[in-house]
This record gives sequence, structure tokens and C-alpha cells, in this order.
Amino acid sequence: MGRRRVVVTGAAGYIAGRMLPALQERYDLTLLDITTRNRAGEEVPGIQVVDLTDRDRDRYRAFFRGADAVIHCAFVRAQSPAERYWAERTNVDMAYNVYQTALEEGVRRVVVCSSNHAADYYERLIWRGRWDVVTPETRPLSDNFYGWAKAAYEHLGFVFATGAERGGRQLENVQIRIGAPRETDIDDCDATDLQKLHRALGAYLSVRDQVQLFIRAIETEDIRDENGIPFLIVYGISGNSHRFWSIANAQRVLGYAPEDDSQVRFADKLSRILAAARARQGAGDLPTAPGTP
Repeated sequence: MGRRRVVVTGAAGYIAGRMLPALQERYDLTLLDITTRNRAGEEVPGIQVVDLTDRDRDRYRAFFRGADAVIHCAFVRAQSPAERYWAERTNVDMAYNVYQTALEEGVRRVVVCSSNHAADYYERLIWRGRWDVVTPETRPLSDNFYGWAKAAYEHLGFVFATGAERGGRQLENVQIRIGAPRETDIDDCDATDLQKLHRALGAYLSVRDQVQLFIRAIETEDIRDENGIPFLIVYGISGNSHRFWSIANAQRVLGYAPEDDSQVRFADKLSRILAAARARQGAGDLPTAPGTP
């Protein structure tokens, strides 16, 4: 088999930018966005400027034609709190455009940048000690429009994966609930809030683990569930000892084998924070968050 052709939407964005160099080495990429510049104002070579919120899919369907897979990272950001619902509804509509165009142009699989916020309501329960771990099978519940939209286009992806609305034609779907793809979250933690520290450590996603997970999501041959539906939701985090989201199905179905653990990656910073917490509370009297060594 030759090099796969992969379409990347939102190619100028942060999530796509973390993995573009590795993906470009492996695949023939078609990069789509509404801008050619990233957050830093730097030009991203090769981007085709398109508006995927446009209902006239003929304006961009040629970019999908002949592709093996689509990585959907594109996202419309609300300009003000009052606009959050409308922006997120637009994101759901854009997901529909991507799914429908991919299906019409014979793309086999779409890999979607979903978010842990699709089920973020349970985090409130975790930090109250009323919940232990969230799995991809847990009913998605969010108390904000951002999370609602992520859950909505996960479910929309399932509709396309079943083929029920499209004459039996199935569009394979992997929804990756991105955690915290940053190296800086622990810098905002200190000895006064160990739950915040636990959250930063548990949600961490390194660049190389992100790259591996997306490659496995594209290349794993069979993602069908027990009912024959080619649909999968996984959490996008590293192999963190402090994790409170399950990655068991990503490991089992995709063969995901994360190489990084935030507890090791940030060991020096973690030690300093815990030492400061111990000094504040008194030796032997340290209140530990779940999973803290």
C-alpha cells in the first residue's frame, strides 16, 4: 500500500500543529483552514483556504476526493459569552458537512478531535469524591455549550457510522476526547490546591502520544464494535498514573501504547510542589488527592 492521503481540517490550529510534522513524514496531507497563519502569526505552508461551515459542499468537496481519512480539528470560537451557543451549533453543522462530504467522496474514516468536555459534568463529581473514573461508555453529560457540542457531533458521527440515514453506507468514525495537550498546566499548580495538581497530571497528553494515537486511529484496520458499527470513542491522554479517564479501549482496540506519564515527565516540579504542601501542613499530615504518590 502506498502513502495514505489524509485531509486535515483546522490545520492552522494548535492541536493540528502539534502533529503536522510527524503526519507529513507519514502521509500525503491536504491541509484545510480559514486562515494560513497559526496562533503565533506564522505562515503554515500548504493550507487551502476553505470555509467548512458553508452548506454548499461543492465549494470544497474536491479536497476530500480520493482521501483515505480525514482528521477533523476545525473549530469555530465564540466571539463573546452571548455567542457561545450559536458558535457551538455552527461547530455541529460543520461536523455534519465534514461527515457528509467524506461519505459522498468515498473517504473511509474520519478521526475527530472531540474533547474530554463531552462528559465533563462527571469531573465535578470526581472532585467531590462521588465518582471514580469516566469511561468512553459513560453517558456523555456536560453542563456547558462547548461540551454539549462535542457530545452532539460524537453522536452525529455514530449516525453516519451506522449508515441508517445514508442507505447503509457507513462512515467509519474515531472520536478522540482530547485531554490537556500542554506542557504548562503544572506551572499553574502549587501546594494550595492538590486537586488542581491531580487534574493537570491526569489530563496530560504529550506530543508523541498524541501523534501515536492519531496514527493508530487512522491505521487500525478494524474498529467495529460488537454490533458491527465502525465507531469508537477514546480518551486522548498519555499513560498517566493520575488519570481519571479510562484509556483501556484505546489500548485494546487501537493498540495505543502511550510512552509518557505526567508523573515521570514532571517529576521535579511535582516533588517541589508536594514538598511545599508537606511543609505547609506538617510532616505526616499531607492531604493527598486520589492517586498522589
